Amino acid sequence: MSPVEALALQHAWVTGDSLRKHMLAVATCLRAYAPHYGGDPDLWETVGLLHDFDYERHPSLAEHPLVGVAELRRRGVDEVICRAVLSHADHADCPRVSDLEKCLYACDELAGFLVAVALLRPEQLAGMGVSSVKKKLKTKAFAANVSRDDIARGAAELGVDLDSHIACCIAALQTRAAELGLAG
Repeated sequence: MSPVEALALQHAWVTGDSLRKHMLAVATCLRAYAPHYGGDPDLWETVGLLHDFDYERHPSLAEHPLVGVAELRRRGVDEVICRAVLSHADHADCPRVSDLEKCLYACDELAGFLVAVALLRPEQLAGMGVSSVKKKLKTKAFAANVSRDDIARGAAELGVDLDSHIACCIAALQTRAAELGLAG
């Protein structure tokens, strides 16, 4: 499945702009990471575009991402994609093994947090620095629904320094700031 096909499926299942932008943000971070791990950027972007495509219809832990993965398998989507989508949810009992799976987990919560930080800034993503993000991470009341533990665990599982991880994701998101509605 290509990113174009993934986007079409995502749009068939998701109507909410914020969820679509979240998946685009994660896909953008994954695409940026792919070359560092010898991955196919299109494949990694596809995974990001699909990782939460069932969430709007099936937000419960009992269903997400299980329903989405079942739909992907029904459509004959490559098992690499299915497994990555499944592995991003701790409750799905699918250990993260591949670099792609680890990277999806590492980028998911962080991308959401970076968007939240950007929305508070007049210049949004432009000029965003690691230190300002880390300061916001320490403020528990800010974006309280974002798990700081998941962000730290994701970077650790991926084997990257948290500062480097944040910098990589900021740089990736800045390349698509206009599409994300975060161009300032």
